[in-house]
Amino acid sequence: MTGPGPTDGHDPDVEEALALVRAAREDSERHGSGRGDGPPPGTAAGGSRIGRPATHGSDRRTAHAPDDGAPPDDGAPADDGAPADRDDNRELPDDELAFTFTPVAPAPTPHPPPHKPTHPATTTHSHTSTPWPRARTIALRAAERIVARGARTPAQTPVDQSLGLVLAAPVAALTDLPSFDTSAMDGWAVAGPGPWTLQQDAVLAGLAQPAPLADGEAIAIATGARVPHEATAVIRSEHGHQDGHGRLHATRDVAHGQDIRPRGQECRSGDHLLPAGTLITPAAIGLAAAAGYDTLATVPRPRAEVFVLGDELLTAGLPRDGLIRDALGPMLPPWLRALGAEVVSVRRLGDDAQALRKAVAGSDADLIVTTGGTASGPVDHVHPTLQHVGAELLVDGVEVRPGHPMLLARLTESRHLVGLPGNPLAAVSGLLTLAEPVLRTLAGRAAPDPYPAPIRDAVPGHPHDTRLVPVALRGDEAVPLHYNGPAMLRGIAASDGVAVVPPGGAEPGQELEILDLPWAWSPEECFT
Repeated sequence: MTGPGPTDGHDPDVEEALALVRAAREDSERHGSGRGDGPPPGTAAGGSRIGRPATHGSDRRTAHAPDDGAPPDDGAPADDGAPADRDDNRELPDDELAFTFTPVAPAPTPHPPPHKPTHPATTTHSHTSTPWPRARTIALRAAERIVARGARTPAQTPVDQSLGLVLAAPVAALTDLPSFDTSAMDGWAVAGPGPWTLQQDAVLAGLAQPAPLADGEAIAIATGARVPHEATAVIRSEHGHQDGHGRLHATRDVAHGQDIRPRGQECRSGDHLLPAGTLITPAAIGLAAAAGYDTLATVPRPRAEVFVLGDELLTAGLPRDGLIRDALGPMLPPWLRALGAEVVSVRRLGDDAQALRKAVAGSDADLIVTTGGTASGPVDHVHPTLQHVGAELLVDGVEVRPGHPMLLARLTESRHLVGLPGNPLAAVSGLLTLAEPVLRTLAGRAAPDPYPAPIRDAVPGHPHDTRLVPVALRGDEAVPLHYNGPAMLRGIAASDGVAVVPPGGAEPGQELEILDLPWAWSPEECFT
Protein backbone atom coordinates (compact mmCIF):
# COMPACT_ATOMS: atom_id res chain seq x y z
CA MET A 1 0.00 0.00 0.00
CA THR A 2 1.43 3.34 -1.04
CA GLY A 3 0.74 6.96 -0.40
CA PRO A 4 -1.42 8.24 2.42
CA GLY A 5 -3.79 5.57 3.57
CA PRO A 6 -7.34 5.78 4.87
CA THR A 7 -8.05 6.47 8.48
CA ASP A 8 -11.19 4.38 8.89
CA GLY A 9 -9.70 0.89 8.46
CA HIS A 10 -10.74 0.39 4.84
CA ASP A 11 -8.17 -0.92 2.38
CA PRO A 12 -8.28 1.27 -0.79
CA ASP A 13 -6.99 -1.53 -2.98
CA VAL A 14 -9.82 -3.81 -1.86
CA GLU A 15 -12.29 -1.00 -2.45
CA GLU A 16 -10.92 -0.56 -5.99
CA ALA A 17 -11.22 -4.26 -6.73
CA LEU A 18 -14.78 -4.42 -5.40
CA ALA A 19 -15.73 -1.42 -7.53
CA LEU A 20 -14.49 -3.19 -10.65
CA VAL A 21 -16.37 -6.37 -9.77
CA ARG A 22 -19.56 -4.39 -9.30
CA ALA A 23 -18.94 -2.58 -12.60
CA ALA A 24 -18.49 -5.85 -14.48
CA ARG A 25 -21.63 -7.33 -12.86
CA GLU A 26 -23.74 -4.31 -13.77
CA ASP A 27 -22.40 -4.39 -17.30
CA SER A 28 -23.28 -8.07 -17.62
CA GLU A 29 -26.79 -7.47 -16.32
CA ARG A 30 -27.35 -4.61 -18.74
CA HIS A 31 -25.94 -6.18 -21.88
CA GLY A 32 -25.48 -9.89 -21.40
CA SER A 33 -28.38 -11.17 -19.33
CA GLY A 34 -31.15 -9.73 -21.48
CA ARG A 35 -32.84 -8.06 -18.51
CA GLY A 36 -34.44 -4.67 -18.97
CA ASP A 37 -36.96 -3.27 -21.36
CA GLY A 38 -34.69 -2.23 -24.17
CA PRO A 39 -31.20 -1.26 -25.27
CA PRO A 40 -28.84 0.61 -22.94
CA PRO A 41 -29.56 4.29 -22.41
CA GLY A 42 -28.31 6.43 -25.28
CA THR A 43 -28.37 3.51 -27.75
CA ALA A 44 -30.91 3.09 -30.53
CA ALA A 45 -32.48 -0.27 -31.29
CA GLY A 46 -30.08 -0.79 -34.15
CA GLY A 47 -27.07 -0.19 -31.93
CA SER A 48 -26.18 3.38 -33.07
CA ARG A 49 -25.49 5.80 -30.24
CA ILE A 50 -27.76 8.83 -30.00
CA GLY A 51 -26.81 11.80 -27.89
CA ARG A 52 -24.14 11.58 -25.18
CA PRO A 53 -23.42 8.52 -23.04
CA ALA A 54 -25.46 8.19 -19.90
CA THR A 55 -23.99 10.36 -17.12
CA HIS A 56 -24.78 10.57 -13.45
CA GLY A 57 -26.03 14.13 -13.49
CA SER A 58 -24.27 17.20 -14.76
CA ASP A 59 -20.49 17.46 -14.87
CA ARG A 60 -20.34 20.62 -12.80
CA ARG A 61 -17.99 20.06 -9.88
CA THR A 62 -14.82 22.16 -9.96
CA ALA A 63 -13.84 22.16 -6.31
CA HIS A 64 -11.35 20.02 -4.50
CA ALA A 65 -13.54 17.83 -2.33
CA PRO A 66 -12.67 18.10 1.37
CA ASP A 67 -10.80 15.15 2.82
CA ASP A 68 -12.96 13.37 5.33
CA GLY A 69 -10.79 10.28 5.72
CA ALA A 70 -12.88 8.19 3.33
CA PRO A 71 -11.12 5.56 1.22
CA PRO A 72 -9.66 6.95 -1.99
CA ASP A 73 -11.87 7.12 -5.05
CA ASP A 74 -10.28 4.76 -7.54
CA GLY A 75 -11.51 6.74 -10.54
CA ALA A 76 -12.59 3.61 -12.46
CA PRO A 77 -16.26 4.07 -13.43
CA ALA A 78 -18.44 1.18 -14.46
CA ASP A 79 -18.38 -0.15 -17.99
CA ASP A 80 -20.53 1.93 -20.34
CA GLY A 81 -20.77 -0.73 -23.02
CA ALA A 82 -18.08 0.70 -25.31
CA PRO A 83 -16.56 -1.86 -27.70
CA ALA A 84 -13.14 -3.16 -26.79
CA ASP A 85 -11.74 -4.09 -30.22
CA ARG A 86 -10.58 -0.81 -31.77
CA ASP A 87 -7.69 0.17 -34.00
CA ASP A 88 -6.31 3.02 -31.90
CA ASN A 89 -3.35 3.64 -34.18
CA ARG A 90 -5.17 4.11 -37.47
CA GLU A 91 -4.23 7.39 -39.16
CA LEU A 92 -7.27 9.55 -39.81
CA PRO A 93 -7.74 11.69 -42.90
CA ASP A 94 -8.86 15.25 -42.14
CA ASP A 95 -12.45 14.54 -43.11
CA GLU A 96 -12.68 11.93 -40.34
CA LEU A 97 -11.44 14.24 -37.60
CA ALA A 98 -14.73 16.04 -37.09
CA PHE A 99 -18.08 15.19 -35.61
CA THR A 100 -21.24 17.05 -36.55
CA PHE A 101 -24.21 18.05 -34.49
CA THR A 102 -27.44 16.19 -35.33
CA PRO A 103 -30.53 17.64 -33.63
CA VAL A 104 -32.93 15.03 -32.27
CA ALA A 105 -35.91 15.23 -29.99
CA PRO A 106 -34.83 15.62 -26.35
CA ALA A 107 -35.67 12.83 -23.94
CA PRO A 108 -38.46 13.67 -21.49
CA THR A 109 -37.30 14.87 -18.10
CA PRO A 110 -39.05 13.06 -15.23
CA HIS A 111 -38.49 15.97 -12.82
CA PRO A 112 -37.82 19.67 -13.41
CA PRO A 113 -34.13 20.62 -13.16
CA PRO A 114 -33.03 21.90 -9.75
CA HIS A 115 -31.56 25.06 -11.28
CA LYS A 116 -33.26 27.13 -13.96
CA PRO A 117 -30.76 27.69 -16.79
CA THR A 118 -30.69 30.97 -18.65
CA HIS A 119 -30.77 29.15 -22.01
CA PRO A 120 -31.28 25.41 -21.54
CA ALA A 121 -30.01 23.05 -24.18
CA THR A 122 -32.73 22.13 -26.67
CA THR A 123 -30.83 19.73 -28.89
CA THR A 124 -28.51 16.79 -28.54
CA HIS A 125 -25.98 15.53 -31.04
CA SER A 126 -24.44 12.41 -32.47
CA HIS A 127 -21.50 11.27 -30.35
CA THR A 128 -18.63 8.85 -30.62
CA SER A 129 -15.94 8.70 -27.95
CA THR A 130 -12.37 8.71 -29.21
CA PRO A 131 -9.69 6.30 -27.98
CA TRP A 132 -7.16 8.12 -25.82
CA PRO A 133 -4.09 7.73 -28.11
CA ARG A 134 -6.09 8.87 -31.12
CA ALA A 135 -7.48 11.87 -29.24
CA ARG A 136 -3.93 13.08 -28.52
CA THR A 137 -3.00 12.56 -32.18
CA ILE A 138 -6.02 14.56 -33.35
CA ALA A 139 -5.08 17.42 -31.02
CA LEU A 140 -1.51 17.35 -32.30
CA ARG A 141 -2.59 17.34 -35.94
CA ALA A 142 -5.02 20.21 -35.35
CA ALA A 143 -2.13 22.39 -34.16
CA GLU A 144 0.25 21.14 -36.86
CA ARG A 145 -2.31 22.17 -39.44
CA ILE A 146 -2.09 25.78 -38.18
CA VAL A 147 1.70 25.73 -38.18
CA ALA A 148 1.82 24.27 -41.70
CA ARG A 149 -0.35 27.14 -42.98
CA GLY A 150 2.26 29.63 -41.79
CA ALA A 151 -0.15 31.31 -39.43
CA ARG A 152 2.44 31.62 -36.65
CA THR A 153 4.53 34.68 -37.55
CA PRO A 154 7.87 34.87 -35.68
CA ALA A 155 8.33 37.74 -33.28
CA GLN A 156 11.43 39.73 -32.34
CA THR A 157 11.75 39.35 -28.58
CA PRO A 158 14.26 41.16 -26.35
CA VAL A 159 16.89 38.68 -25.23
CA ASP A 160 16.17 39.19 -21.54
CA GLN A 161 12.45 38.46 -22.10
CA SER A 162 12.85 35.31 -24.17
CA LEU A 163 13.04 32.66 -21.43
CA GLY A 164 10.84 29.66 -22.23
CA LEU A 165 10.22 30.69 -25.84
CA VAL A 166 11.45 28.73 -28.84
CA LEU A 167 13.88 30.03 -31.44
CA ALA A 168 12.20 30.63 -34.80
CA ALA A 169 15.58 31.10 -36.53
CA PRO A 170 19.11 29.85 -35.88
CA VAL A 171 21.48 31.89 -33.76
CA ALA A 172 24.84 32.53 -35.44
CA ALA A 173 27.64 34.46 -33.74
CA LEU A 174 27.72 38.14 -34.64
CA THR A 175 31.30 38.46 -33.34
CA ASP A 176 34.30 36.40 -32.33
CA LEU A 177 34.11 35.08 -28.77
CA PRO A 178 36.10 36.40 -27.10
CA SER A 179 36.35 39.37 -29.44
CA PHE A 180 39.98 40.10 -28.42
CA ASP A 181 42.74 38.36 -26.48
CA THR A 182 41.81 38.55 -22.79
CA SER A 183 43.37 37.61 -19.51
CA ALA A 184 41.88 34.51 -17.87
CA MET A 185 43.22 35.47 -14.42
CA ASP A 186 44.21 38.34 -12.20
CA GLY A 187 48.01 38.68 -12.22
CA TRP A 188 50.62 40.08 -14.58
CA ALA A 189 50.96 40.10 -18.35
CA VAL A 190 54.59 39.39 -19.26
CA ALA A 191 56.67 39.47 -22.42
CA GLY A 192 59.55 37.07 -22.98
CA PRO A 193 61.54 35.28 -20.28
CA GLY A 194 61.80 36.62 -16.70
CA PRO A 195 62.52 38.18 -14.44
CA TRP A 196 60.53 41.16 -15.70
CA THR A 197 60.65 44.87 -15.06
CA LEU A 198 57.26 45.78 -13.61
CA GLN A 199 55.47 48.81 -15.02
CA GLN A 200 53.59 51.06 -12.60
CA ASP A 201 50.29 51.06 -14.51
CA ALA A 202 47.67 48.29 -14.56
CA VAL A 203 45.42 46.95 -17.33
CA LEU A 204 41.77 46.76 -16.26
CA ALA A 205 38.73 45.20 -17.94
CA GLY A 206 36.78 47.56 -20.14
CA LEU A 207 39.70 49.74 -21.15
CA ALA A 208 40.98 50.31 -24.66
CA GLN A 209 43.98 48.46 -26.07
CA PRO A 210 46.96 49.00 -23.75
CA ALA A 211 50.43 49.84 -24.95
CA PRO A 212 52.50 46.88 -26.16
CA LEU A 213 55.10 45.26 -23.93
CA ALA A 214 58.77 44.88 -24.76
CA ASP A 215 60.70 41.73 -23.89
CA GLY A 216 61.44 41.61 -20.17
CA GLU A 217 58.49 43.85 -19.22
CA ALA A 218 55.42 43.03 -17.15
CA ILE A 219 52.24 44.87 -16.18
CA ALA A 220 49.49 44.07 -13.67
CA ILE A 221 46.29 42.86 -15.38
CA ALA A 222 42.73 42.02 -14.30
CA THR A 223 40.59 39.09 -15.39
CA GLY A 224 38.84 39.89 -18.67
CA ALA A 225 41.14 42.78 -19.56
CA ARG A 226 42.69 43.06 -23.04
CA VAL A 227 46.14 41.53 -23.17
CA PRO A 228 48.82 43.97 -24.44
CA HIS A 229 50.36 43.25 -27.82
CA GLU A 230 53.58 41.23 -27.59
CA ALA A 231 52.59 39.70 -24.24
CA THR A 232 53.52 36.02 -24.18
CA ALA A 233 51.76 34.83 -21.00
CA VAL A 234 49.82 35.83 -17.91
CA ILE A 235 51.21 34.91 -14.52
CA ARG A 236 48.58 34.40 -11.85
CA SER A 237 48.93 36.66 -8.81
CA GLU A 238 49.59 33.67 -6.55
CA HIS A 239 52.38 32.41 -8.83
CA GLY A 240 54.64 35.48 -8.76
CA HIS A 241 56.25 37.94 -6.35
CA GLN A 242 57.96 41.32 -6.52
CA ASP A 243 61.41 42.03 -5.14
CA GLY A 244 62.48 45.30 -3.66
CA HIS A 245 63.89 46.55 -6.97
CA GLY A 246 60.66 46.69 -9.00
CA ARG A 247 61.15 43.33 -10.64
CA LEU A 248 58.67 40.43 -10.97
CA HIS A 249 59.77 36.82 -10.41
CA ALA A 250 57.72 33.69 -11.25
CA THR A 251 57.48 30.96 -8.62
CA ARG A 252 56.90 28.24 -11.21
CA ASP A 253 57.57 27.60 -14.87
CA VAL A 254 55.77 29.90 -17.30
CA ALA A 255 54.36 28.33 -20.48
CA HIS A 256 53.92 30.37 -23.63
CA GLY A 257 50.30 31.59 -23.90
CA GLN A 258 49.25 30.43 -20.44
CA ASP A 259 46.09 32.00 -18.97
CA ILE A 260 45.44 34.01 -22.14
CA ARG A 261 42.08 33.49 -23.84
CA PRO A 262 42.82 34.02 -27.53
CA ARG A 263 40.35 35.83 -29.75
CA GLY A 264 37.78 33.43 -31.25
CA GLN A 265 38.56 30.63 -28.78
CA GLU A 266 34.84 29.86 -28.27
CA CYS A 267 33.56 30.78 -31.73
CA ARG A 268 34.26 32.85 -34.79
CA SER A 269 31.82 35.36 -36.23
CA GLY A 270 29.22 33.48 -38.26
CA ASP A 271 29.62 30.19 -36.41
CA HIS A 272 26.35 28.33 -35.84
CA LEU A 273 25.52 28.45 -32.12
CA LEU A 274 21.88 27.34 -31.65
CA PRO A 275 19.46 25.81 -34.17
CA ALA A 276 15.90 26.93 -34.78
CA GLY A 277 13.54 25.06 -32.49
CA THR A 278 15.79 25.41 -29.43
CA LEU A 279 13.94 26.00 -26.19
CA ILE A 280 15.46 29.16 -24.74
CA THR A 281 17.03 28.53 -21.35
CA PRO A 282 18.95 30.96 -19.11
CA ALA A 283 22.20 29.65 -20.57
CA ALA A 284 20.93 30.21 -24.12
CA ILE A 285 20.03 33.79 -23.19
CA GLY A 286 23.56 34.37 -21.90
CA LEU A 287 25.16 32.89 -25.03
CA ALA A 288 23.00 34.98 -27.35
CA ALA A 289 23.79 38.16 -25.44
CA ALA A 290 27.52 37.39 -25.47
CA ALA A 291 27.35 36.73 -29.20
CA GLY A 292 25.94 40.20 -29.82
CA TYR A 293 22.16 39.78 -29.90
CA ASP A 294 19.72 42.35 -28.51
CA THR A 295 16.61 40.51 -29.77
CA LEU A 296 15.87 36.97 -30.91
CA ALA A 297 13.46 35.65 -33.52
CA THR A 298 11.05 33.52 -31.50
CA VAL A 299 7.87 31.53 -31.96
CA PRO A 300 5.13 33.59 -30.30
CA ARG A 301 3.39 32.12 -27.30
CA PRO A 302 -0.10 30.84 -28.11
CA ARG A 303 -2.66 33.06 -26.41
CA ALA A 304 -5.04 31.21 -24.09
CA GLU A 305 -8.21 32.33 -22.37
CA VAL A 306 -9.90 30.47 -19.49
CA PHE A 307 -13.68 30.50 -18.99
CA VAL A 308 -14.69 29.18 -15.57
CA LEU A 309 -18.28 27.94 -15.58
CA GLY A 310 -20.61 27.24 -12.66
CA ASP A 311 -22.81 29.25 -10.31
CA GLU A 312 -21.77 27.11 -7.35
CA LEU A 313 -18.16 28.34 -7.17
CA LEU A 314 -16.53 30.47 -4.49
CA THR A 315 -13.29 32.36 -5.02
CA ALA A 316 -12.49 32.80 -1.31
CA GLY A 317 -13.35 31.38 2.07
CA LEU A 318 -14.71 28.01 3.08
CA PRO A 319 -17.47 26.06 1.30
CA ARG A 320 -20.92 27.02 2.56
CA ASP A 321 -24.61 26.72 1.73
CA GLY A 322 -24.05 24.35 -1.18
CA LEU A 323 -21.27 26.50 -2.63
CA ILE A 324 -17.77 25.08 -3.14
CA ARG A 325 -14.32 26.53 -3.72
CA ASP A 326 -13.15 26.86 -7.29
CA ALA A 327 -9.95 24.82 -7.74
CA LEU A 328 -9.57 25.13 -11.50
CA GLY A 329 -9.60 28.93 -11.81
CA PRO A 330 -6.39 29.26 -9.77
CA MET A 331 -4.80 26.06 -11.14
CA LEU A 332 -5.22 26.43 -14.88
CA PRO A 333 -3.29 29.68 -15.64
CA PRO A 334 0.08 28.49 -14.25
CA TRP A 335 -0.46 25.07 -15.82
CA LEU A 336 -1.12 26.63 -19.23
CA ARG A 337 1.89 28.93 -18.86
CA ALA A 338 4.04 25.89 -18.15
CA LEU A 339 2.81 24.49 -21.47
CA GLY A 340 4.09 27.62 -23.24
CA ALA A 341 0.92 29.71 -23.36
CA GLU A 342 0.30 33.36 -22.59
CA VAL A 343 -2.85 33.44 -20.48
CA VAL A 344 -4.62 36.64 -21.49
CA SER A 345 -7.57 36.38 -19.09
CA VAL A 346 -9.53 34.20 -16.69
CA ARG A 347 -13.26 34.94 -16.85
CA ARG A 348 -15.91 33.58 -14.49
CA LEU A 349 -19.13 33.17 -16.45
CA GLY A 350 -21.26 31.12 -14.05
CA ASP A 351 -24.03 29.12 -15.70
CA ASP A 352 -25.08 31.87 -18.09
CA ALA A 353 -25.45 30.39 -21.57
CA GLN A 354 -25.71 33.79 -23.22
CA ALA A 355 -22.52 34.99 -21.50
CA LEU A 356 -20.68 31.88 -22.67
CA ARG A 357 -21.83 32.35 -26.25
CA LYS A 358 -20.78 35.99 -26.21
CA ALA A 359 -17.41 35.19 -24.65
CA VAL A 360 -16.61 32.43 -27.15
CA ALA A 361 -17.72 34.51 -30.13
CA GLY A 362 -15.75 37.56 -28.96
CA SER A 363 -12.50 35.87 -28.01
CA ASP A 364 -9.46 36.13 -30.26
CA ALA A 365 -7.36 33.69 -28.21
CA ASP A 366 -5.62 30.84 -30.00
CA LEU A 367 -7.09 28.44 -27.44
CA ILE A 368 -10.12 28.83 -25.20
CA VAL A 369 -10.23 26.50 -22.20
CA THR A 370 -13.57 25.99 -20.48
CA THR A 371 -14.17 24.25 -17.17
CA GLY A 372 -17.24 22.08 -16.66
CA GLY A 373 -20.39 22.13 -18.72
CA THR A 374 -19.26 19.44 -21.18
CA ALA A 375 -21.84 16.82 -20.21
CA SER A 376 -25.60 16.87 -20.88
CA GLY A 377 -27.07 18.41 -17.74
CA PRO A 378 -29.57 21.28 -17.72
CA VAL A 379 -26.84 23.90 -17.20
CA ASP A 380 -24.15 22.27 -19.38
CA HIS A 381 -23.95 24.90 -22.11
CA VAL A 382 -20.70 24.08 -23.92
CA HIS A 383 -22.18 21.84 -26.64
CA PRO A 384 -25.08 24.20 -27.44
CA THR A 385 -22.62 27.10 -27.57
CA LEU A 386 -20.35 25.28 -30.01
CA GLN A 387 -23.35 24.50 -32.16
CA HIS A 388 -24.44 28.14 -32.03
CA VAL A 389 -21.05 29.48 -33.19
CA GLY A 390 -20.69 26.83 -35.92
CA ALA A 391 -17.72 25.06 -34.38
CA GLU A 392 -16.35 21.79 -35.73
CA LEU A 393 -16.04 19.09 -33.08
CA LEU A 394 -12.78 17.21 -33.50
CA VAL A 395 -12.97 15.18 -30.28
CA ASP A 396 -16.23 14.72 -28.38
CA GLY A 397 -15.55 12.47 -25.43
CA VAL A 398 -12.43 10.38 -24.89
CA GLU A 399 -12.11 6.78 -23.74
CA VAL A 400 -10.10 7.76 -20.66
CA ARG A 401 -10.78 7.83 -16.93
CA PRO A 402 -11.00 10.31 -15.35
CA GLY A 403 -11.99 12.93 -17.89
CA HIS A 404 -14.27 11.04 -20.29
CA PRO A 405 -16.45 14.08 -21.25
CA MET A 406 -13.57 16.28 -22.49
CA LEU A 407 -13.76 17.77 -25.98
CA LEU A 408 -11.79 19.64 -28.63
CA ALA A 409 -13.45 21.93 -31.17
CA ARG A 410 -12.15 24.01 -34.07
CA LEU A 411 -13.68 27.50 -33.89
CA THR A 412 -11.85 28.92 -36.92
CA GLU A 413 -8.91 27.80 -39.03
CA SER A 414 -6.51 29.07 -36.39
CA ARG A 415 -8.50 28.96 -33.14
CA HIS A 416 -9.65 26.05 -30.96
CA LEU A 417 -11.53 25.33 -27.78
CA VAL A 418 -10.74 22.63 -25.24
CA GLY A 419 -13.65 21.77 -22.97
CA LEU A 420 -12.44 20.32 -19.67
CA PRO A 421 -14.65 18.34 -17.30
CA GLY A 422 -15.49 20.14 -14.07
CA ASN A 423 -13.95 17.63 -11.69
CA PRO A 424 -10.37 18.74 -10.94
CA LEU A 425 -8.43 15.56 -11.73
CA ALA A 426 -10.65 14.95 -14.75
CA ALA A 427 -9.68 18.45 -15.90
CA VAL A 428 -6.00 17.57 -15.48
CA SER A 429 -6.63 14.55 -17.69
CA GLY A 430 -8.07 16.88 -20.30
CA LEU A 431 -5.04 19.14 -20.09
CA LEU A 432 -2.65 16.23 -20.63
CA THR A 433 -4.76 14.72 -23.41
CA LEU A 434 -5.91 17.69 -25.51
CA ALA A 435 -4.51 21.03 -24.32
CA GLU A 436 -0.88 19.93 -24.03
CA PRO A 437 -0.44 18.74 -27.66
CA VAL A 438 -2.13 21.88 -29.01
CA LEU A 439 -0.23 24.43 -26.93
CA ARG A 440 3.11 22.66 -27.14
CA THR A 441 2.91 22.49 -30.94
CA LEU A 442 1.76 26.09 -31.36
CA ALA A 443 4.59 27.21 -29.06
CA GLY A 444 7.09 25.33 -31.23
CA ARG A 445 8.22 23.03 -28.43
CA ALA A 446 9.36 19.50 -29.12
CA ALA A 447 7.40 16.68 -27.52
CA PRO A 448 9.04 15.24 -24.42
CA ASP A 449 10.39 11.78 -25.09
CA PRO A 450 7.99 9.17 -23.68
CA TYR A 451 9.53 6.76 -21.25
CA PRO A 452 8.32 3.58 -19.55
CA ALA A 453 8.69 2.65 -15.91
CA PRO A 454 7.65 -0.50 -14.06
CA ILE A 455 4.69 0.07 -11.78
CA ARG A 456 5.39 -1.06 -8.23
CA ASP A 457 1.83 -2.01 -7.27
CA ALA A 458 -1.15 -3.39 -9.16
CA VAL A 459 -3.44 -0.72 -10.62
CA PRO A 460 -7.09 -1.54 -11.35
CA GLY A 461 -8.22 -0.59 -14.82
CA HIS A 462 -11.40 0.31 -16.62
CA PRO A 463 -12.80 -2.55 -18.75
CA HIS A 464 -12.44 -0.58 -21.99
CA ASP A 465 -10.88 2.82 -21.30
CA THR A 466 -7.37 4.07 -20.56
CA ARG A 467 -6.76 5.30 -17.02
CA LEU A 468 -4.42 8.14 -16.07
CA VAL A 469 -3.08 7.60 -12.55
CA PRO A 470 -0.77 9.95 -10.61
CA VAL A 471 2.51 8.30 -9.64
CA ALA A 472 5.59 9.09 -7.59
CA LEU A 473 8.93 8.03 -9.05
CA ARG A 474 11.02 6.08 -6.55
CA GLY A 475 14.28 4.88 -8.04
CA ASP A 476 13.44 2.97 -11.20
CA GLU A 477 9.82 2.36 -10.22
CA ALA A 478 6.58 4.29 -10.44
CA VAL A 479 4.46 4.13 -7.30
CA PRO A 480 0.71 4.69 -7.87
CA LEU A 481 -0.74 7.26 -5.50
CA HIS A 482 -4.07 7.09 -3.74
CA TYR A 483 -6.62 9.89 -3.83
CA ASN A 484 -6.83 9.62 -7.60
CA GLY A 485 -10.58 9.98 -8.03
CA PRO A 486 -11.97 12.45 -10.58
CA ALA A 487 -12.75 15.11 -7.96
CA MET A 488 -9.42 14.84 -6.12
CA LEU A 489 -6.17 16.79 -6.42
CA ARG A 490 -4.36 15.31 -3.43
CA GLY A 491 -2.69 12.58 -5.49
CA ILE A 492 -1.64 14.71 -8.47
CA ALA A 493 -0.29 17.43 -6.13
CA ALA A 494 2.16 14.90 -4.66
CA SER A 495 3.03 13.21 -7.96
CA ASP A 496 6.04 13.27 -10.26
CA GLY A 497 4.06 12.20 -13.32
CA VAL A 498 1.04 10.30 -14.58
CA ALA A 499 1.01 6.62 -15.56
CA VAL A 500 -0.97 5.54 -18.62
CA VAL A 501 -2.83 2.40 -17.50
CA PRO A 502 -4.26 0.29 -20.35
CA PRO A 503 -7.79 -1.11 -20.26
CA GLY A 504 -8.00 -3.94 -17.77
CA GLY A 505 -5.36 -2.53 -15.42
CA ALA A 506 -1.71 -3.30 -14.75
CA GLU A 507 0.10 -5.91 -12.66
CA PRO A 508 3.06 -5.19 -10.37
CA GLY A 509 6.25 -4.80 -12.41
CA GLN A 510 4.40 -4.08 -15.66
CA GLU A 511 5.99 -1.26 -17.64
CA LEU A 512 3.70 1.71 -18.23
CA GLU A 513 4.20 4.92 -20.17
CA ILE A 514 4.82 7.86 -17.84
CA LEU A 515 3.66 11.35 -18.76
CA ASP A 516 5.81 14.09 -17.27
CA LEU A 517 4.04 17.04 -15.74
CA PRO A 518 4.96 20.24 -17.62
CA TRP A 519 7.09 21.76 -14.87
CA ALA A 520 9.37 18.72 -15.08
CA TRP A 521 10.70 20.01 -18.43
CA SER A 522 9.78 23.70 -18.59
CA PRO A 523 12.80 25.99 -18.11
CA GLU A 524 10.76 28.85 -16.71
CA GLU A 525 9.18 29.38 -13.33
CA CYS A 526 5.66 28.33 -14.24
CA PHE A 527 3.99 29.41 -11.00
CA THR A 528 4.51 33.14 -11.54
